[in-house]
Amino acid sequence: MKPSVHISLLCLLSCISLASYADDEKEDGVTPYRPSVSNTAFLPQTGQLELEAGFTRSRSDGLYRDSVPYLLKLAFNPRWGVLLGGDAHIRQQNDDGSMQRGIGDTSITLKYAYALDDKRALGLEFGNKLPTAKFGLGSGKTDYVLNSIWSYDDGSRALDINLNTSHLGFAEPGSSAWQTGLSAAASWTVAEKTDLTAELSTAYRRGTASQHQLLMALSYSPTPKMTLDIGFTRGLAAGSPDWSVFTGIVIPLGKLF
Repeated sequence: MKPSVHISLLCLLSCISLASYADDEKEDGVTPYRPSVSNTAFLPQTGQLELEAGFTRSRSDGLYRDSVPYLLKLAFNPRWGVLLGGDAHIRQQNDDGSMQRGIGDTSITLKYAYALDDKRALGLEFGNKLPTAKFGLGSGKTDYVLNSIWSYDDGSRALDINLNTSHLGFAEPGSSAWQTGLSAAASWTVAEKTDLTAELSTAYRRGTASQHQLLMALSYSPTPKMTLDIGFTRGLAAGSPDWSVFTGIVIPLGKLF
């Protein structure tokens, strides 16, 4: 499928969902995973298909990369759900100044959630990144991820801590294929329908420079069924991208069951 078709499909799904709001007043609100790197342990409402989509511009070593990330989320029951995501389109500047365009890799994740009480939950994610991007836009190999999550959310404050390990299908000579990641994201209500998110994340892989990143973002929810976000990241180590800016939206596409 061409990149323009991916983007058009995301826009069409968004318009269908927004148009259906008035006819679907009983539909539950969304459970955003954006804008932080850290996922929450909480699953979306059972049977409700949610779409997260956005735009990101990043710069690393003087080279720019634009992407249109998306994520589809569906919970089968209060314990199990599935996530399907990737980049619908990537526009990347190469070392020689040329531009490369195409779709990104695709990830599919099985998610388990266990509620400790009405405010705290534990989660496990079993992820698989498929090499759907053409050479230069992805690694060309399959990656596997196991992510553990602890979350707290009382409605006005939230904290998500993620600890994960990944096995990369491609690793540079002399480096390990195993990567460990740790992230912590805190958010709190700063105004009516508006939340502020701050996050620190790090990734370590033997034989490569460690990555450390700061993320700051604002989220606005005009209705329980839609959340908008805008923010930036800043690399805190030599192995991290210099910076990125992003914006996005989270909406339900409808009740499947």
